[in-house]
Amino acid sequence: MKNYRDKVIVITGSATGIGFSLARQFGNEGAKVVVSGLPSDDTEGAVRQLNELGFAAVCKSCDVTDRAQVEELADFAWQEFGRVDVIVNNAGVAQDPTPIMDMDLDDFRRVHEVNLYGVLNGIQIFGKRFIDQGTPAAIYNIGSENSLYPCVPAAHAYVSSKHALLPITEMLAEELPEYIEVALIMPGLVKSPLTAAIGIGMDTDDFTSRVLDQLKAGEFYVVSHAYNKVRLEERCAKIGAAFDQYAPRYEGDDEFDIRTIVNKWSGRGS
Repeated sequence: MKNYRDKVIVITGSATGIGFSLARQFGNEGAKVVVSGLPSDDTEGAVRQLNELGFAAVCKSCDVTDRAQVEELADFAWQEFGRVDVIVNNAGVAQDPTPIMDMDLDDFRRVHEVNLYGVLNGIQIFGKRFIDQGTPAAIYNIGSENSLYPCVPAAHAYVSSKHALLPITEMLAEELPEYIEVALIMPGLVKSPLTAAIGIGMDTDDFTSRVLDQLKAGEFYVVSHAYNKVRLEERCAKIGAAFDQYAPRYEGDDEFDIRTIVNKWSGRGS
């Protein structure tokens, strides 16, 4: 989406951190922003700051794990502005690194409820309305460098929740009408409440400025931390070496390629 002027943008988990910084970035572009967060978040304070900067912003509490509340968030946004153009599924939680053998599976589910199912609620509820609305729109999901490779040792719930967003967002882009853009934003270590205990990271506004440039350019994979490429290439090299040794390429090896087979069955292939 090249121009956000007068676009209506809903951002979950945007009272602080990356979400709030994105709200300022979109506000600078002339967008109208709906700030959302848990009842315990100071969403009203975030809106006051945005309003003081001259931005059009309102707020609505929402727990993204509660589908009814996400529906209410969408209702609120459409009632306030008459339409919505962008949903940023940003709300997320971290976890204390714990070896998988010792991890409480209730804690595992809690992380997935927010980071994965909360995003799915946003995708489905806003996405269906975007389709019915029939105008250019966008769904932006906040993944992580952990969407590309496991980078936080023993953070099984967090890493797997963000890893799952990669194929979900890729398939979403294939399924939606062309007038609905999709992007996966993959922050590395960025200063935010989630990283406060570490105390280091890329400046939040620097990060979101990079994000905005890529979104305006229509990029799907939105990246930021250069060294991620090293880790990604290391992982791909190891996988590639396994194929080279145990499943090397041969003439006609697409005979069992599921994409080729599905395309033939659906009539999209030759």
